[in-house]
Amino acid sequence: MKLLVQLYEQHFQNQPARIEKMPKAGSNRQYYRFFQQDGSSVVGVLGTSRDENHAFIYLAKHFRHRQLPVPEIIAVSDDERRYLQTDLGRYSLFDALKGGREAGGRYNLSERQLLIKTIRLLPEIQIRGARGLDFSQCYPQPEFNEDSVLFDLNYFKYCFLKPTDIDFHELKLEANFRLLAKDLTAEKTDSFLYRDFQARNVMLDDEGAPFFIDFQGGRRGPYYYDLASFIWQASAKYSNKLRRELVAEYYDALKNVTEVPAKRHFVDRLSLFVLFRTLQVLGAYGFRGYFERKRHFIESIPPAMDNLREMIDSLQFPYPYLMEVLQRLTQLPQFAPIRHGVAARADGFKTTEVNVYDAHPKDGPATYSKYDGKGPLVVRVFSFSYKKGIPEDESGNGGGYVFDCRSTHNPGRYEPYKLLTGLDEPVIRFLEDDGEILTFLDSVYRLADAHVERYLQRGFTNLMFSFGCTGGQHRSVYCAQHLAEHIHHKYGIEVRISHREQNISQTLFSQNPL
Repeated sequence: MKLLVQLYEQHFQNQPARIEKMPKAGSNRQYYRFFQQDGSSVVGVLGTSRDENHAFIYLAKHFRHRQLPVPEIIAVSDDERRYLQTDLGRYSLFDALKGGREAGGRYNLSERQLLIKTIRLLPEIQIRGARGLDFSQCYPQPEFNEDSVLFDLNYFKYCFLKPTDIDFHELKLEANFRLLAKDLTAEKTDSFLYRDFQARNVMLDDEGAPFFIDFQGGRRGPYYYDLASFIWQASAKYSNKLRRELVAEYYDALKNVTEVPAKRHFVDRLSLFVLFRTLQVLGAYGFRGYFERKRHFIESIPPAMDNLREMIDSLQFPYPYLMEVLQRLTQLPQFAPIRHGVAARADGFKTTEVNVYDAHPKDGPATYSKYDGKGPLVVRVFSFSYKKGIPEDESGNGGGYVFDCRSTHNPGRYEPYKLLTGLDEPVIRFLEDDGEILTFLDSVYRLADAHVERYLQRGFTNLMFSFGCTGGQHRSVYCAQHLAEHIHHKYGIEVRISHREQNISQTLFSQNPL
């Protein structure tokens, strides 16, 4: 630290007014914010790896020369273990997307615009940034190749797959790994592979313009990798619709800086990198979670497994044995959604199936409802005002769940929201920033999921949820809409929404008509 202060004093010819230690990131580098007398600031960096520091310093200077949005290197020590760079502030893209992330992937217009702005900038650093770049300066290697792919695939095998105790043929799996590695590296490109392109590594200035940081692990490689890393980040919970939109925006921006392959070929190639990147992050989550017991990484496993499950169910890959192993992996009780009475542990290790519906010998023979097997299930979700009574159930089943939202903070008490509803963005932001409604809905989701799954298993046809609040305008509308979209997204069944007091009806049609 003393030597870093000396570097600052040598460059600015005065002492810093104040020094603030910044939170440590994933690497061994330590960051400090040096405040100058006029209130402005710069960032000082202490890095234990000279080679890693050298790569960042070289790349930052090169990208600045190419007029790309990266921090400027201000001063560097002779041994390159300490350097000063411009301060890009405290607000990252990750921070800006907090509301949509905590709302389960429901991103508002401004958040989607930030994502589009960022993804359209990515080809600039990948293509324009690669021009004139000396890749021999990269760390720890100059190029994405088969060896690096196999390293990451084996990281997945040893740190994630083996701890589950799933049976697999090591040689057959290795053969498929080699085929995948060969396919991933089949097309040689002169683009810059960022390697760690994620929302935490994008800073936003006062006008919302993105700036890129932490690219010191970059190298020559295919641009598909960064696109897959960013859009299929498990914790971001991007919807398939938003993913398609971002891929289309990226493809359009890529055309402005280089010749692009046909769209079908582009999408096919991208799917390979989505598969690879998913296995790669599961390997990291396994090591950090299972072995280092870090809670954040353990909690990141379920959404990553959801990505994997969705991918292998919807796409075809030419690696039959790998697909067989992954199919069995996603069906393990600890990774599958809790249903049919299966008890599961959250840490990913083996568990025991407990069927709570097992018959007791004294129960006698089972009998069945006349409603069994009639399907398909249709879910109806209502919002209403308690002043006007609970909605009637026209199906003849006598009604279903009724949730009282009146314990949560009411935006209707404030003048700016009085004429709006729970479908309007200002109200949505108010409720989500407050947070009470999200905690309330977490419990509702768990109860609703278990009920929907049981009704699907039994072949029942009707299920009803109703949300009431004082006026049937804000909280109940928000909750009803979100539960309806949650059920439709998760189970693909028909959901009919009725915001009774607002005279608004909507049908989310079944995605599985057969």
